[in-house]
Amino acid sequence: MSNFLNDFKAFAMRGNVVDMAVGVIIGGAFGKIVSSIVDDILMPLIGVITGGTDFSGLMWKVEGAEVKYGMFIQNTIDFLIIAFCVFLMIKGISKLTRKKEEPEQPEAAPEPSAEEKLLGEIRDLLKNK
Repeated sequence: MSNFLNDFKAFAMRGNVVDMAVGVIIGGAFGKIVSSIVDDILMPLIGVITGGTDFSGLMWKVEGAEVKYGMFIQNTIDFLIIAFCVFLMIKGISKLTRKKEEPEQPEAAPEPSAEEKLLGEIRDLLKNK
């Protein structure tokens, strides 16, 4: 049993697991922010544009069963908005990291010294003989 606990401890303390846990926690918090943007800001504006249509109430009744296709439309719109927000965030992050990672332009090779030029001329003269 002690060996099992040691193995679990080694697994749980690995960098990848800790990074993943941090990502899940931040992702949950980010999900709340994006959901608030969608529900509280964007969907009311879309409602104004569409004349106040509430997609979530749309449904068909088929032999006593309710097919709520309006919720599907609402969730699809929510997904597209969330995916677009995540795309913009990733694009912004990659733009910031790309600037950091861009290597500086290499400097031009320095001009050879007079001694190096003279040695080059001597080498060329010896080649020609």
